[in-house]
Amino acid sequence: MRTVLSNLIRDESGVTAIEYALIAALIAVAAIAAFTLVGTNLSTTFSTIAAKL
Repeated sequence: MRTVLSNLIRDESGVTAIEYALIAALIAVAAIAAFTLVGTNLSTTFSTIAAKL
């Protein structure tokens, strides 16, 4: 029983998965923010061009 518990304490495979999940979430948030900013600027540009026509 003691061996099983010490193996569980030393097991770090779950930590790596959590780190990858956090990195993926950070990239997703950055991508959403970038797409929102670009979309807003693009919409403003198209509105300006449409108004000048």
